[in-house]
Amino acid sequence: MIPNYRDIVFKKIYIIFFINLFLYTNSFSQNINVFEFTKKELETLKVKKVRGADNKTIYTVGYDKNGNFFKAVANNAASGLGKEIKIDLNKTPFINITWKIEQDLKGIKEDSKKGHDFAARVFAIKKTGATALSNRAINYVFSSNSEIGKSWPSPYTKKSIDNVLSTTKEHMNKWVTVKSNVKKDFKKFHDLDVNELDGIAIMTDTDNSKLKAVSYYQSIFFSSE
Repeated sequence: MIPNYRDIVFKKIYIIFFINLFLYTNSFSQNINVFEFTKKELETLKVKKVRGADNKTIYTVGYDKNGNFFKAVANNAASGLGKEIKIDLNKTPFINITWKIEQDLKGIKEDSKKGHDFAARVFAIKKTGATALSNRAINYVFSSNSEIGKSWPSPYTKKSIDNVLSTTKEHMNKWVTVKSNVKKDFKKFHDLDVNELDGIAIMTDTDNSKLKAVSYYQSIFFSSE
């Protein structure tokens, strides 16, 4: 049986359409993973102890049915894990975080110097000068005491804004995934039009309150929507 010319043309158009649809969809749904959450990666990440802290936060790697994660234990401790990474906020402006708090920090005043600790936080960092002190940051936090949507300048520097994305009032010892538009957040909180981020850091800290916190970070990535 000789193939019908119109059928051949239609099939070619059909194939081209779905190839273009696939390419178009993938170009707008690209995710940029920040961490791999592996032992090998943990050994290479920059560990920064907070000045004045008595101890370092202990970070280890674990695994569950959803994949790898970093476990953080801070007992009167404060240190973070940082990664220099360029994120194009025009293409992928949304940060997506999956985290969990096992032991929180109830009763502290998080917007004060004596209580400025969080069981989990993720920093989005933009270099705006020659030194680290000149950098601007959005500090996405898992709060033990405040409400989702609350925000305030860090009591130590107005160049870092604490922005509550999760709270143990609603999600204690449960995995929760949150999302925020980092590009819009920098404009809202710093009045900066940021096209590219320079780094991401995570930190579980209790050096001000002298308490103990246990938390987990499982996924941090940037997306277009």
